[in-house]
Amino acid sequence: MEADDNGLWRQDPGPTVFAAFESGTDYFGSRAQQTMLNFRVRDLDAMLAQLRAAGAEVAEETQDMAGVGRFGWVTDPEGNRIELWQPA
Repeated sequence: MEADDNGLWRQDPGPTVFAAFESGTDYFGSRAQQTMLNFRVRDLDAMLAQLRAAGAEVAEETQDMAGVGRFGWVTDPEGNRIELWQPA
């Protein structure tokens, strides 16, 4: 993400989604985690490779969803799972 001198980040035009999940979901990686950030990326494979090279904990699997795009996951230093999305 690129921010200006004041730390302000502006997203490119595109969807912003707030999706609700069942309270018992394990989609976030841990039932203790109740929310998950999802960042849109241009090239999922390149982003995952960059994160791996930097030593981040990156999930091996990715998911393809027809008409929606591809998803991958990384875990931040505090143990929170973050989703990366390359739109279709």
